[in-house]
Amino acid sequence: MKLSQIRSVAIGATVALSASVSMSWAQEVLRFGHVYEASTPYHAAAERAAELLEKATDGRYTMEVFPASQLGKEAALNEALSLGTVDAIYTGVAFLGQSYGPISISDYPFTMRSYEHWKAYVASDLFDEMSGEYRKVSGNTIAAMTYYGARHVTSNKPIMSPEDMDGLKIRTPNAPAYQMFPKATGANPTPMAFAEVYLALQQGVVDAQENPLPTIQFKKFHEVQSNINLTGHITNSLAMVVSPVTLSKMGDDGQALIDALAQAASSTSDEIVASEAELADWFRDQGVTVNEVDRQPFMDAVSPMLTGADVPWSPEIFARLQAIKE
Repeated sequence: MKLSQIRSVAIGATVALSASVSMSWAQEVLRFGHVYEASTPYHAAAERAAELLEKATDGRYTMEVFPASQLGKEAALNEALSLGTVDAIYTGVAFLGQSYGPISISDYPFTMRSYEHWKAYVASDLFDEMSGEYRKVSGNTIAAMTYYGARHVTSNKPIMSPEDMDGLKIRTPNAPAYQMFPKATGANPTPMAFAEVYLALQQGVVDAQENPLPTIQFKKFHEVQSNINLTGHITNSLAMVVSPVTLSKMGDDGQALIDALAQAASSTSDEIVASEAELADWFRDQGVTVNEVDRQPFMDAVSPMLTGADVPWSPEIFARLQAIKE
């Protein structure tokens, strides 16, 4: 090989190596943190969003997803989001409400009539306005909402009316939204860490708990509770939230991140609804008693509290929410 040819090959290799190094330095790895197990559809949705983001940005951005509180519990994740040490998270609507109270309305009992009502609300001007107010206060951007499921009461006896709740010691998250339903029906809400619930039910520390059917299944609460009572008292959802620090550094690519999260959230929500439709029979096949419940007496018990002085929204917001058509 002639010297000139050797030089050409060497120069070409150097250029290729420089381009490769340049690309590797240019690539940004985002971090998505959440508290849910890797086996859940929520984790799968975050991973799907990561794939969509990488494709949309031609590999300029990738996103690593950290499940099961690897980056901290929910409160720590919310703090890290504001600091920009985590780029995106799942968080509950109740946590959003700590920054801007009215946005927690969808986590309160019977404020949502159905999954269709929830979908219409998330797409509404009302939600858009409240998301904007949340962003003003917190700096964070709600990229998408994911349906978590309708919450039902599990117990070791049938719960067919509010009277059956009287005196029941029921585990709830430590937030007013989740404690309203037990209080309205005469039960005793007992806040407890999620990881402790199975053992607490097994040992009789609490009599009951409430969660959506998919959560009851993957946490195996049906192994230690004989009855699932289809109260459907809360239409639960998770927010996919992005740090202002992340959107600032991403520039125009920030929209690609928001779009990827929204697309993944939409398909996952539909998957969860489909699984809910099948799970009642699956639980029956496991020998669990699944009780169809007349929800109206429960709704009547809660109703006065939804327009009382203690809720974090105005009568106008409540009226606008109820006026949204499915």
